[in-house]
Amino acid sequence: MTEHSRYGDDVGVVTVTYFSEDTIERFLDTLEKATEREVKVVVADNASVEGALERATANRKNVQLLSIGENVGYGTAANRGVAELDERYGWVVVVNPDLEWEPGSLDALLEVASRWPRGGAFGPLIHDLDGTVYPSARLLPSFGRGIGHAVFAKVWPGNPWTKQYRQETGTPVERVSGWLSGSCQLIRREAFDSVGGFDTRYFMYFEDVDLGDRLAKAGWLNVYAPSASVTHEGGHSTSQASEKMLKAHHDSAYRYLADRHQGLAWKPVLAAAKLGLALRLKLETR
Repeated sequence: MTEHSRYGDDVGVVTVTYFSEDTIERFLDTLEKATEREVKVVVADNASVEGALERATANRKNVQLLSIGENVGYGTAANRGVAELDERYGWVVVVNPDLEWEPGSLDALLEVASRWPRGGAFGPLIHDLDGTVYPSARLLPSFGRGIGHAVFAKVWPGNPWTKQYRQETGTPVERVSGWLSGSCQLIRREAFDSVGGFDTRYFMYFEDVDLGDRLAKAGWLNVYAPSASVTHEGGHSTSQASEKMLKAHHDSAYRYLADRHQGLAWKPVLAAAKLGLALRLKLETR
């Protein structure tokens, strides 16, 4: 626990669900083996099949179901889940429900956190289902990197902008990163509070990029911790409404850039970016 922190050392886990009934039990089962500590889990449910999550969580102690009753988006639901935790919980894991924990992985994350007193967020190594390592610790998107990645990622996967942005440089090592994937982060509650949590203007996507940037600006570090490892199924809830999700992705990308490039000089650049994103959306949803 950091000096003067108002929080204890307990760990709370917040997972945001959206029709996630078929993954939540596996998530909770593997979480039990991920740590020797007793953790509290808040399932912040944006939408689900009636009664399914109640059944899945009914006989599990330390699991609380928070039924939001409408799809408020990822960051807003995560913030509400964190707000359910009392002051004993100084560590919060914000994590997708379609993720499987490897044995000891949460304890490994906490062990890394104990060595970084200015660490605000810690991200594990994330495997896709086929075993490939997902690039979950990246540089912050700049106009050059962001546009190069956005334009060429699909047609030229090995392009230099995407490689640089994803920081794909061989063996994963523990290091400071620009931002960490929102699919699984251990966050120091004090750091989360210091930036007001997730920005609720982001419905979906970029809320993790934005959080990483704001944590860094507030003097915290985003630390990639590949000694901890998890597997992410990926895209489970977003596959429910892919065109809507693509639009949300493009809207969030624009919001992120517009927030950080204000003033008259940036207006034509932002207008061009908006047009480019709209064209990309058209092409991808044809």
